[in-house]
Amino acid sequence: MKLNRLLILPMLTAMGCQPAQQRVYHSYDEYPVVKGDWEEMDYSPRATRFSLWAPTAKEVCLKLYAEGQGGEPLQTLSMRPGEDGLWTVTADGDQNGRFYAFNVKVDSTWMGDTPGLWAKAVGVNGDRAAVLDMDATDPEGWDKDVRPQLEDFANIVLYEMHHRDFSIHPSSGVEHRGKFLALTEEGTSTPGGQATGIDHLKELGVTHVHLLPSFDFSSVDETRPDQPQYNWGYDPKNYNVPEGSYSTDAYTPATRIRQFKQMVMALHRAGIRVVMDVVYNHTAVTDGGNFQLTVPGYFYRHTQDGSLANASGCGNETASERAMMRRFMVQSVKYWVEEYHVDGFRFDLMGIHDMATMRAIRAALDEIDPTIYIYGEGWAAGSPQLPADSLAMKNNVGQMPGIAAFSDEFRDSLRGPFGNDALGAFLAGRKGHETGIRFGIAGGVEHPQVGRDGKNVMPKFWANQPTQFISYVSCHDDLCLADRLKITLPGLPADHLKALQKLAETAVLTSQGVPFIFAGDEVMRDKCGVHNSYNSPDEVNAIDWTLKETNRDLFDYVSGLIAMRKAHPAFRLGDARLIRQHLEFLPVEGDNVVAFRLNGQPGGDSWKDITVVLNARDTSVTIKLPEGEWRTVCRDGRIDCRNGLGVTKGNCIQVAARSALIVHR
Repeated sequence: MKLNRLLILPMLTAMGCQPAQQRVYHSYDEYPVVKGDWEEMDYSPRATRFSLWAPTAKEVCLKLYAEGQGGEPLQTLSMRPGEDGLWTVTADGDQNGRFYAFNVKVDSTWMGDTPGLWAKAVGVNGDRAAVLDMDATDPEGWDKDVRPQLEDFANIVLYEMHHRDFSIHPSSGVEHRGKFLALTEEGTSTPGGQATGIDHLKELGVTHVHLLPSFDFSSVDETRPDQPQYNWGYDPKNYNVPEGSYSTDAYTPATRIRQFKQMVMALHRAGIRVVMDVVYNHTAVTDGGNFQLTVPGYFYRHTQDGSLANASGCGNETASERAMMRRFMVQSVKYWVEEYHVDGFRFDLMGIHDMATMRAIRAALDEIDPTIYIYGEGWAAGSPQLPADSLAMKNNVGQMPGIAAFSDEFRDSLRGPFGNDALGAFLAGRKGHETGIRFGIAGGVEHPQVGRDGKNVMPKFWANQPTQFISYVSCHDDLCLADRLKITLPGLPADHLKALQKLAETAVLTSQGVPFIFAGDEVMRDKCGVHNSYNSPDEVNAIDWTLKETNRDLFDYVSGLIAMRKAHPAFRLGDARLIRQHLEFLPVEGDNVVAFRLNGQPGGDSWKDITVVLNARDTSVTIKLPEGEWRTVCRDGRIDCRNGLGVTKGNCIQVAARSALIVHR
């Protein structure tokens, strides 16, 4: 990319901070790249070495503080430049427990204090980094922590949750409500005795917990822990340190680190893997943010007129295609895996990133553990400043093996389009969405029976394998399913709404894609009809766990579907060829019904010729089957895979209104 003005990199003398000569750079591609380790703080009891990549700086100084906020520096040290843009200085003695900040002079301007790009421990509100012996943050047993076994991505069941939503309501029975430690407490329950917290997750049967942003973000003031504050956290400040408001002490740097590790270890012991929601596509602020205070301009894309590009809709978009931003992203995910034992990543607005960077991330994680799962939003909020065929958009997922994307086609075919709540789709009994449902059931892979039928618009096949396809009907963003159904179908009785909720979850959990559940949908949580509840109070976002008592039948139904999926490989074939071979869509007269059969015993399943009918009509429907005996395992909003719900003889079955039916020979 050509710059609008010349960027000047001073070539500094070995011992001083005055330029000996200046080199002119015509593009960001000419910036030097760090050849060795890119670490900003290397601690030992004898001395601590500090480094900062700031190739356009004329001077850089390091300030050491006693506290994470306020006060004058204990010491200010001038840093020395190196050939690869790294400035370094060593502080003798044991600096453990001190805080630090860098200040960079570009041209004639001191940019202001920053904890740097690679802070791994910070003080309150993340304004200063901390010198810390990371080994001392490991909880007891951390060296023995192991990932729960995962043989195939097809076996994953994702559960998306926000720390505060999940445990802040008094009915959760959790001591550390809204904190990392909430997911370490066992034996918690509602006043009525329903399991909550980590016990709820185990009872539900999910394999992966997807945590909304848990890195240090900007919008919550950590100095006011007793004042209710809420944010989803999609406003990054320090990418490589946990968020302080989710710890019990945001002032002590080791606390948030240790408690995050305790949470991961507790989930692993429960057989559940941990997915981090990462937001590398933009920062909370541009001017005044750590990227801009360190290397102005480099980490962001710009439009032709030199202004900041904004495909994120948040004021900026990062430049993943530049060597050091790409390295930052790759090194950052590796750090979360190696230091915190994280098992997967969900990329916010993944379509802003270039495919080469996402492939580099996949390759780097494969070297550590190829079972680490990667998925993201295959779109952007605007048009990124790169050619469309180079971006990690949904339609390019086929060029990114081992990386998945959300299917908005399946979501919208089930519940209706994003941005128009009153307009329903399949669940609301609207005609013309059966192709989108079949598309989702097949996991987005090319299938001969998923095509144009004269009535339905055919989505583009974009997944090479079903494990690249996230099947879902709701998530944190936009209305949750219960609110959407209430608005789409005003006046519909509560029991009918619950029936549709069950029908939706049946579609998701019998899809060949990777199923994804929004926390609380399994008990019919609502958000008071608020779409974008990113900063709404707890009254809107908190899950009221007494709903588990009220809607226990819904919880049992969803947990039963998960157990069925785990027990029967036919529902998770994980291979496009096998799906085309065994998945057969059955002919149905009329609209708002989709029926399919998994022929034979695919995947060595103990069940034969599994047949699923999804009936969104407000009347019952009769489906023809081959002559024989059929055991029913799901009917009328109930599921029993162990004992079944009866045997039918003949060549047809009846499916009740707004319900699913599952049978096998």
